[in-house]
Amino acid sequence: MKEVLTSFEEAIKDIHDGAVIMVGGFGLVGIPENLIIALAERGAKDLTIISNNCGVDDWGLGLLLRNNQIKKIIGSYVGENKEFERQVLAGEIEVQLTPQGSLAEKIRAGGAGIPAFYTPAGVGTSISEKREVRNFNGKYYLLEEALTADFSLVYAEKADRMGNLIFNKTARNFNPIMAAAGRVTIAEVGEIVEAGQLDPNTVHTPGVYVQKMIIGQQEKRIERLTVRN
Repeated sequence: MKEVLTSFEEAIKDIHDGAVIMVGGFGLVGIPENLIIALAERGAKDLTIISNNCGVDDWGLGLLLRNNQIKKIIGSYVGENKEFERQVLAGEIEVQLTPQGSLAEKIRAGGAGIPAFYTPAGVGTSISEKREVRNFNGKYYLLEEALTADFSLVYAEKADRMGNLIFNKTARNFNPIMAAAGRVTIAEVGEIVEAGQLDPNTVHTPGVYVQKMIIGQQEKRIERLTVRN
């Protein structure tokens, strides 16, 4: 049985200054909202965040940006956050932009114990500067190193007490691969059921990858609300 915590403060208490943290989600979909809030309130600083993007100005990882807790962000998209833009232009934060498919594969490889791989994405661009490029069968490929983290924070719709996780629809984005690539994975979940109540065929992340769980009610904000006139 996995440890089921009762407070978000307790869930993130071991996250230290300078930690490398993977945070699941795509835009605001599938982010561990309450774990991020607790981390913002705790104030751990000099963090390296690995995430597809950095939230919006007042929600998600944007809360950590507002507190100047992030030293470096490894991601693939930065377009929805004005504070992020300001910090980049002011030289206050280091950004490592990675093609989205490469980012996903770097995380997946890290969780699988694969140290590096070759990909054609980025060849001939600034991404390939000072990086190893090799020719295979007449085509050039760029060496990408895998990513792992001290902690992975993920959100799942349902879990059982063994830590098996099910992600809902598009929340199954970066969450499963990040759960596998963190040395300590903390899962915020909508519901926990008893062991044996989940259909094994529906499990996206086996419990072996999960160390801690906590139930959290999500606000589930919409990044860009578009309605009919």
